[in-house]
Amino acid sequence: MSAYSPPVQDLIDELGKMPGVGPKSAQRIAFHLLMLPSEEALRLAHAISEAKSRVAFCQRCFNVTEGELCGVCTDDRRTTTVLCVVEEPRDIVAVEKTGQFRGRYHVLQGAISPIEGIGPDQLRVSELLARIEPEQITEVILCTNPNIEGEATAMYLGRLLKPLGLSVTRIASGLPVGGDLEYADELTLGRALEGRREVDGA
Repeated sequence: MSAYSPPVQDLIDELGKMPGVGPKSAQRIAFHLLMLPSEEALRLAHAISEAKSRVAFCQRCFNVTEGELCGVCTDDRRTTTVLCVVEEPRDIVAVEKTGQFRGRYHVLQGAISPIEGIGPDQLRVSELLARIEPEQITEVILCTNPNIEGEATAMYLGRLLKPLGLSVTRIASGLPVGGDLEYADELTLGRALEGRREVDGA
């Protein structure tokens, strides 16, 4: 039986479902929220509600957007023939901070992870392949995270894309293995983009 009243326990349980939030952190956040003035707590609830109702995924690249297409896809100053493939929308922010990339993006919305039951069918892989010919893509930069899941995803995509006659490159290993793009500083990520290498499609 829970030591907390049902509303408090429900709040803790929901917070505990968030990535990186363990049971103790969920309790701390829950009690922080309960200590807030009602107006502040309601502002947070309103911000979550507004984001869920107004923000969707770009119909072309699957970045977050309020319209059908995101700001990158509608920017006619960007190179349309080069795609940078990332795992999550937040990775686009990390790459943009480097100032090294002026093409378009494709968000997979995850990475291949057999342990978590995530295979290619759960990712936006078929949508990526469907963009190659209509958009006349000449280069795909695989900018997945430099960890086991990211490397497995990059290798899988390389095998699919290489036979299409594209230049398929992988960001250089200036990034620490096991790290995430969102935590990389701009200089390191910029150098990794500059030093990208061809992906072996064998």
